[in-house]
Amino acid sequence: MFNPSKSDVRRFFCDAWRKRQDGSLLSPLEAVAVDWMQQHPEYHGDFDNLEAALDHEYKVDEGRTNPFLHLSMHVAIAEQLSIDQPTGIRIAFRKLTALHGDEHAAMHDVMECLGEAVWSAQRAGEAVPADEMSARYLECLNRRAMKH
Repeated sequence: MFNPSKSDVRRFFCDAWRKRQDGSLLSPLEAVAVDWMQQHPEYHGDFDNLEAALDHEYKVDEGRTNPFLHLSMHVAIAEQLSIDQPTGIRIAFRKLTALHGDEHAAMHDVMECLGEAVWSAQRAGEAVPADEMSARYLECLNRRAMKH
């Protein structure tokens, strides 16, 4: 399984941004990442200096979201949607998009549910079976789709 380090992730986004800036060819994954990066202009400055990106610690008390974590979640969810895994995520996403009238807002709802599922699994302190975690994740998505 692919398990990149914090530095690997930051390098990936900074390299993709540099390629976008200079018009270089992007890999398919880089193209997905750059699409989401472009939708977050508040983070653009974070991608311009690789050394600064590698050194910066995003702390909760700064009042700023970690752009690399945020965009990694966008990319991960885009992959989940492309293969409908967990099964049913596409349907839930379509419902959220229809309710919000905006895919980006729907994506942030999905991100909240993904974060909640991961946090819940970590808090349990033991391995949560993948099907159970997927069920919790989809339950959260469907609950949000019904609330709006």
